[in-house]
Amino acid sequence: MQRTDEHVGVAIIGAGERGVYYIGSRIAETVNDTELLVVGVFDLIEGRARLAAEHLNQIYQTAGISHRTRVFSSLDQAVGDAKVDLVVVTTHTNNHREPVAKAVAAGKRVYLDKPISVTLDDAQTILDLEKSSGQPIIMGFTRRYEKPWITAVDLAQSGRIGGVRMVLLRSVIPYSRYMQLWHRDASLSGGAINDKCSHHFDVLNWISNGATPIRVSAAGGRSGVFGADPDAPERCSDCDRDCPYRRHETLIDKFEGVGTVPNESWVHADNPRDRNDTCVYHPGADIDDHAVITVQFDSGLVATVFFAIFGPWSEDQETLEIVGDSGRLRMERHSGDIDLVENYGHDRSVIKFDNPNRSSSHYGADLELVQRLRGFMNGETPPVGPREGVSSLRLVLAAQASLRDGGRLVDLTSEDLA
Repeated sequence: MQRTDEHVGVAIIGAGERGVYYIGSRIAETVNDTELLVVGVFDLIEGRARLAAEHLNQIYQTAGISHRTRVFSSLDQAVGDAKVDLVVVTTHTNNHREPVAKAVAAGKRVYLDKPISVTLDDAQTILDLEKSSGQPIIMGFTRRYEKPWITAVDLAQSGRIGGVRMVLLRSVIPYSRYMQLWHRDASLSGGAINDKCSHHFDVLNWISNGATPIRVSAAGGRSGVFGADPDAPERCSDCDRDCPYRRHETLIDKFEGVGTVPNESWVHADNPRDRNDTCVYHPGADIDDHAVITVQFDSGLVATVFFAIFGPWSEDQETLEIVGDSGRLRMERHSGDIDLVENYGHDRSVIKFDNPNRSSSHYGADLELVQRLRGFMNGETPPVGPREGVSSLRLVLAAQASLRDGGRLVDLTSEDLA
């Protein structure tokens, strides 16, 4: 591994909210602990990259770190820089393949954000790149870095509730932002079912403990909640309507710390893919907003994802319930509490977690991710990577195929999802 003085050099490819204002910020905040240092950022929008670098520099300055984050002029310059050891890929989902390929070719280690891709062809290529390089790629399925999720899966697999038979992952979230950001274009994001349910399908595969998903069915699609209105202003900043979905003013935006525009590059952008306050009613969105998806595994496990992006803000918007032969557990993401019932109902307990970082992004998962990145650079095996990314995407594509065909049962053992 190349070294930059005492630090591991990081290049961020894609200077958006996830890359810079979540992961990059956590890297900068913990530099004295992890020795990860953001050497530079690259984005197709130069002004966005410049403002992102200034944001990171302010964090370093506040911490008394004498360092200036660069703005790379090209992807090739970013991955080829001798001071860069780790490349963090947080571009639009449809553009993951190229930066991963170039980073691997340059001999760099790679962090790839979820979902792995929009297409199975790109996803398989990324997996093949990992195999051919001989170096693992670490991915950002955040539930793999949250202790309540890790504990819930460990409990289920330990036999405490008997053999696992059923799973319900409920995600009723107020993510109207998917209609306001680039995610509204399925060619870029794969849709909300890819961007958000890729997490959920990874959890189902994780719980299954190596079992193979064999059949998928789904009902849902587009509810009409965000029905197109040709008379609506294009974006929130141009609108004076009384709207519960106004960007940066919703309860979820404020709770998750995105109640302000990260930088002015979003304010001045004209293209919907480059701004973050497109009106939810602006015509052109082509993504699904709700679904009930059932996955059957060859072990007999049956798992359901109950999903909507027009749910209200609440403290139980995402829950995980696992039912076994002799008990069940229910985990609530917001609190992290696990309600555990064992021994056919004779024993019941509540497991709580004392986590001082839960107020940080993704309930502290991003801080844990940064710690794992440090270990990853030291040779530790990542908790999740492209193999799990491909498995998750297969379930996404199967669910979308079922939705298109009125709930048809998709046979994963015989159907080509490419």
